[in-house]
Amino acid sequence: MAGSAVSSKFFLMALAVFFSFAQVVIEANSWWSLGMNNPVQMSEVYIIGAQPLCSQLEGLSQGQKKLCHLYQDHMQYIGEGAKTGIKECQYQFRHRRWNCSTVDNTSVFGRVMQIGSRETAFTYAVSAAGVVNAMSRACREGELSTCGCSRAARPKDLPRDWLWGGCGDNIDYGYRFAKEFVDARERERIHAKGSYESARILMNLHNNEAGRRTVYNLADVACKCHGVSGSCSLKTCWLQLADFRKVGDALKEKYDSAAAMRLNSRGKLVQVNSRFNSPTTQDLVYIDPSPDYCVRNESTGSLGTQGRLCNKTSEGMDGCELMCCGRGYDQFKTVQTERCHCKFHWCCYVKCKKCTEIVDQFVCK
Repeated sequence: MAGSAVSSKFFLMALAVFFSFAQVVIEANSWWSLGMNNPVQMSEVYIIGAQPLCSQLEGLSQGQKKLCHLYQDHMQYIGEGAKTGIKECQYQFRHRRWNCSTVDNTSVFGRVMQIGSRETAFTYAVSAAGVVNAMSRACREGELSTCGCSRAARPKDLPRDWLWGGCGDNIDYGYRFAKEFVDARERERIHAKGSYESARILMNLHNNEAGRRTVYNLADVACKCHGVSGSCSLKTCWLQLADFRKVGDALKEKYDSAAAMRLNSRGKLVQVNSRFNSPTTQDLVYIDPSPDYCVRNESTGSLGTQGRLCNKTSEGMDGCELMCCGRGYDQFKTVQTERCHCKFHWCCYVKCKKCTEIVDQFVCK
């Protein structure tokens, strides 16, 4: 009997370890993986008789899988939105210690996203923004069966003799679908009120919304002139998405001023420092301090800055002093080839020579 009890106890402990590990794996998976090398990018998944698309997609929660089954033609653009968000994240942080590097699994960004830092806040916001952007444009281009051109009301300040028409980006639809899909994962997670996990859910939902609203609020009226010899006697106008770089720039500013939050006794997020103004729905929020990105750390997911290129003459974050965290840097020479001495030939092409030069580069120790 004693041996049986010991073996049962060992079995239960092993089971507990397994489920805790499984939970980590589940939490690590993300719909962001649709923006990487994924079946959703391949046209052949839509062939009749092929394996169903949604069963091939990793990283989706149960709610997101249901939406996938209902709106299969949307999934390609969810993937494009994720890819847009990832690329923009990497552009905005290209000169920072954390440079939005991706890892080779369905978590996309690795364990660093398990920390509720301001970097995590930016990543959630920019990826949600990417989905709004991609879905809105897909509607306008007639790629989706459930939406078309924008039906936005005519702006009140538009001159009376200008026409409100054309085919605008359907930002209302893009916003609604992105909210339903991206937030599904958070809304189906259930954790005890007042727990760290519940705080992360509130943080993620807030930052998702901040990303969506940034796209929505930056959309503007675009117009095209009509008339004899370009006289512009008549204009047709429509609603158009802002360039996504403008969205990324706006979210980067929000990242720099992100608000540190904590859970109060009622299970709501409140500012750690009550002297500051409360964050709006367009501001980013975080609940954890950022990890040390200077050195590689498997537990936090930090990749460190060893081997990163740095700018010897810069005093900013891309400078060798800050990027290398005081460890110093190595110098080496490399050959760069670029087009030069370009000439236009009639008609109609440009011919260039190739020039090479030896340049100094600096890499963190």
